[in-house]
Amino acid sequence: MSESIYPASTREIAQKRRELAPQAEAAFQAFSKAVFAEGALPAKMKQIIAVAVAHVTQCPYCIRGHTKAALRHGASEQELMEAIWIAAEMRAGGAYAHSALAIEEMAKAGGQTA
Repeated sequence: MSESIYPASTREIAQKRRELAPQAEAAFQAFSKAVFAEGALPAKMKQIIAVAVAHVTQCPYCIRGHTKAALRHGASEQELMEAIWIAAEMRAGGAYAHSALAIEEMAKAGGQTA
């Protein structure tokens, strides 16, 4: 089964997006350009962060696009994989930390914990 649930990102889709909401599209593009410009963080680091965040938000387009951009800005495969592992730990850490809510409810229901 090689068919993806996500359509390919094409020029036609980009054009349609611009046609349907030109002001919003232009604002988003300007925002994106500003966010990823060199600043206190170098562009390479911003792209590495974007790769990690894209894995947490699970956006396949962002994963592909920001991985390519990070590599263009000089990120190594090892840097990208470490960032992905950080994202995985942070995602798992959220579940771990929020277990306190379940433990609290268990205690309210008469459980033996807390």
